[in-house]
Amino acid sequence: MVLSIRNRFTGTITEIVEGAVMGTVGIGIPGGQTLTATVTMDAIKELGVGVGSTVEALIKSTDISVATSDTAGLSIRNKLRGTLVDVDSGGAMSVVRIELGDGQEITAAITRAAVDELDLGPGAQVTALIKSTEVSFSAP
Repeated sequence: MVLSIRNRFTGTITEIVEGAVMGTVGIGIPGGQTLTATVTMDAIKELGVGVGSTVEALIKSTDISVATSDTAGLSIRNKLRGTLVDVDSGGAMSVVRIELGDGQEITAAITRAAVDELDLGPGAQVTALIKSTEVSFSAP
């Protein structure tokens, strides 16, 4: 299957917290960081995954925000630290690439105004912010 989703990370499930309807799944990705996905318990059961399972995490670039300063006090579970390596700007929107370590990159689509206001450029230390409800995953 070919997908238009730019951000794909192969990782290992490190934790599953079950709820009545929804659960959270911790996914360790290369570079030592962890993604948290919030999905239905039905999806977890249908995929047949458990701690130690290999999965592919998927995140649309439009579901990612970028911060340049402290991110304490936010309910957002996924705060991936990295170095901005490229900014490609058009009239209204920009695409930024962030190196997360271990050869992993994440791409965020943000407004050009945000790029200008945050003074984003190569070398900037940033945090990619992703709500856990915006992280999907598939099992092989």
